Amino acid sequence: MRWSRSSGVAAVAAFGLLLAGCGDDGSSGTGATGEGSGSGGARTITWWVMKGTNPDSTAFYNEVKAAFKKATGATLVVQEVEWADAHDRLVRAFAGGGGPDVAEIGSTWTPEFAAAGGLVDLTGRITSSGLNKDLLPALKDSATYDGKQWGVGWYAGTRGIVYRKDIFAKHNLKVPTTWAELQQVVKTLKTKEPGLLPIAGGSSYAAAPFVWGAGGDFAKQENGKWVGTLDSPQAREGLSFYTGLATKDGSSSPGAATWKETQLLDSFSQGKSAMVIQGNWTPKTAVEKNPDLKNKMGAFAIPGKNGGMAPTFLGGSNLAVLKTTKNADLSWRLVQLLTTGDLATKWATQTGFFPSTTTGMKTFTQSNDPLVQPFAKAMTEAGKNVPNAPQWGTVEGDKTLTQMLQSILTGTPVDAATKKASDAIGKTLNSGG
Repeated sequence: MRWSRSSGVAAVAAFGLLLAGCGDDGSSGTGATGEGSGSGGARTITWWVMKGTNPDSTAFYNEVKAAFKKATGATLVVQEVEWADAHDRLVRAFAGGGGPDVAEIGSTWTPEFAAAGGLVDLTGRITSSGLNKDLLPALKDSATYDGKQWGVGWYAGTRGIVYRKDIFAKHNLKVPTTWAELQQVVKTLKTKEPGLLPIAGGSSYAAAPFVWGAGGDFAKQENGKWVGTLDSPQAREGLSFYTGLATKDGSSSPGAATWKETQLLDSFSQGKSAMVIQGNWTPKTAVEKNPDLKNKMGAFAIPGKNGGMAPTFLGGSNLAVLKTTKNADLSWRLVQLLTTGDLATKWATQTGFFPSTTTGMKTFTQSNDPLVQPFAKAMTEAGKNVPNAPQWGTVEGDKTLTQMLQSILTGTPVDAATKKASDAIGKTLNSGG
């Protein structure tokens, strides 16, 4: 996923001291151009947004500009930034200025940038606006560091199981509601559909619901330090079940252990897999790649161990105000505008993601679309965040979880693989970079 990339924690921290004399603490009313205050005047703020998420971006940006002008009397400049460049460009902006007032940032970047002093603390504004009562807990957590909130979730997605309804109907299979039922479906498909992979691949965030569903986690804080916990009995139980679907029950092929998520989706869209753990934004892509799948696809939430829904990772983008802004109040108005109301719903609909508020999610949780509602309910009722440590992005960038899964799927015992991964996670999270 685009928001899961290596974080340059040390680079940001190196610039942290430079930020002390930059920007404001949110109390200033000075315009971004230094001209005037209040809701009128010749004021301009700049918003950096990541390129490619919305196929109809130009029309949407124009609507945002018009709405912002109407609400504040100020001008909004929108600049698209490539995901691959955004992290380092923001680091430079923190240090020397010249960056945006508001930026879209990956959810796993937020604690890192907050710890380095690059963002405006939005806690008071979020609370006074009442938005804090409407934010989905997992997304609120992704923007929280040291007890304060440094951003607001803009859009997000979660994973579920996309499956072939026609194949299930052919063999009178029901949607599984427990891990045991999921395992039995895999075994049945393996026997009766030998030409299909029952459920393909080994994505790190596809494994998260099984780690959490067994009561485990990736890391925890003890005595002020982070400790990797994938080697706990609970995490090992969940990982053993998840990887065992492939290694013991034949749910996937050995080669699929190294597939990217795009390759997993290709396997499904090309009719080579009966099930695949994918994000809510992917069914549309599968149909575009293979129109014959349009009425043959369904989706269900990853089941809990003994029923219900397993906790599922919510990943997406937050909107944050940079410390170098000259008008945090006006910047906050933009954040509000984008994360609530019609604009939030439109962005979600156009991109295939979901909004970040309970209010905004009602349209999706009440949807009759079988490829929308299961994901929406999982997001609102079972969403969970990875550890909000500043260095978590480095864990992702180092591919610690991916390498652990690949090693298990290719023969390394679960205990050995999880011990190695836990040690690496603890070392990384405590390293400061």
